[in-house]
Amino acid sequence: MRKILEKALKDSIKEKKTILGSKEVLGSLKNSKLVILSQSAPTKFADKIIEGAKKEKVSTLQFEGSSVALGRLCGLQFRVSTLSLTSVSDANIKSIMKESETEE
Repeated sequence: MRKILEKALKDSIKEKKTILGSKEVLGSLKNSKLVILSQSAPTKFADKIIEGAKKEKVSTLQFEGSSVALGRLCGLQFRVSTLSLTSVSDANIKSIMKESETEE
């Protein structure tokens, strides 16, 4: 999962097509294409985000790592518990999801 996901995250952050933070992601699900939750995402927000994403038909990915690891993967110097990508191709989403399934 790391290679494709890392490239998609860095490109999205560079282009300012990323929403960071549980509250912000929850409020912007309609504009999202992919939501990523770290293992350390607050449970009350994670459940709401997953439920809202299902309603909006947005793909969700459970990142197998902490918020610190997700922040580093994004190339950021702070923790990221939840983020959404607003501009990522469907092909990239499928690749990321397929790659995450093969790692499990």
